[in-house]
Amino acid sequence: MTIIERLKLELNNKDYFTDENYTVFLDENGLTATDTYTKASHQKGMLYAVVDILEAVSNDIDLMRKIESDFATTSEASKHLENRIEKIRQRIYELSEDENDSPIGLLFRRTWV
Repeated sequence: MTIIERLKLELNNKDYFTDENYTVFLDENGLTATDTYTKASHQKGMLYAVVDILEAVSNDIDLMRKIESDFATTSEASKHLENRIEKIRQRIYELSEDENDSPIGLLFRRTWV
């Protein structure tokens, strides 16, 4: 599976933007759309790209109106996007915490008993 295919999967195959636009979001986060997706090395960058995409969607009123069809109001759609962005940011934070559990990181961490 390519990185852009995995990105679309993460976005539930919603066509918020064109593949060209998705490629820009991926490039901005250090990823190449046509590379084969590897969770260990690409997940964090992809999640940053997803956050960027969802923030771009939430800043585009016309696009929000298209999404509104899934919700009763634009306000509900906006709230849903905010919640989703926050959950993704939490996943990114958890990934960062896991990286800090490396043996080298443990040497510098204080433990309180």
